[in-house]
Amino acid sequence: MNDCPVDPRRLELLLELSRLGSMREVGEAMHVTTSTVSQQIAALAREAGTALIEPDGRRVRLTPAGRRLAGHAVTILAAVEAARRDLGPWNPAAPPAGTVRVAAFASAFRQVLLPVARILAGRQPEVRLHLLEQEPAEALGLLAADEVDLALTYDYNLAPARFGRGLQAEPLARTPWHLGTPSGPGPRGTAVEVFRRYRDDAWIVNSRNTADEDVARIVASLADFEPRITQRADSLDLVHDMILAGLGVGLLPVGRPAVRGVTLRRLRQPEVILRSYAVTRRGHAAWPPLALVLRLVQEAAGQ
Repeated sequence: MNDCPVDPRRLELLLELSRLGSMREVGEAMHVTTSTVSQQIAALAREAGTALIEPDGRRVRLTPAGRRLAGHAVTILAAVEAARRDLGPWNPAAPPAGTVRVAAFASAFRQVLLPVARILAGRQPEVRLHLLEQEPAEALGLLAADEVDLALTYDYNLAPARFGRGLQAEPLARTPWHLGTPSGPGPRGTAVEVFRRYRDDAWIVNSRNTADEDVARIVASLADFEPRITQRADSLDLVHDMILAGLGVGLLPVGRPAVRGVTLRRLRQPEVILRSYAVTRRGHAAWPPLALVLRLVQEAAGQ
């Protein structure tokens, strides 16, 4: 047999011909014309490099080579059908079902994924979530290694992230961040003027991601100083409590519940904006359960 791939449809016709012995009857059974059956069997014979049928009165029968190929066809077509069943859930037209693995930073985990998990449990129990709390670099590494299907990540407008060519990032939300400081009289003005007021304070940044540290250093450099970073924590609640305890100042998102003792100093010119993303491997977002989860994630993030 030559190097051309064998068309499974032609093998199906050969099997039917071995059973029925008539091209007309095969055409009726397979809903094609007799001419199509004849052409496809002839093409299969060319691929095989030998005759596959011979006359048998008004009918035809398979040659010894045809019978051998028909025997192989049984195995080949069974394997093709098994592959179709296995890959069926990846068909964009298939109903959503399966397990979607998601890695996300803590805020998105709590505010987006937990509501999505509740919706799926009530409306679409065939779609399950396996969730991992991870910072962006960790989540993107897991996505690139095919250990998760979806990564919820973030960057800042002043420290944009780069996504590999094999990844597709969909924007989810934009959240302004201000400078959290102990309460009391404080500066007003541009971000540079606000930062300059706290040039001698200790600074608190993330312990597992450098994005907010990069932002702090960028704005501080515009104010002609280098921040004295002495504290690191990746929990916003912990950063908040550390500010309240007088251990330093740090970036916090707008919209957190007001607590006596901590004030958010508005940052503008430049603004500090956290941007969140839903990231998938390019070409994978059409998988029905992942497509459903993506839609629910976008709706939850929009709220």
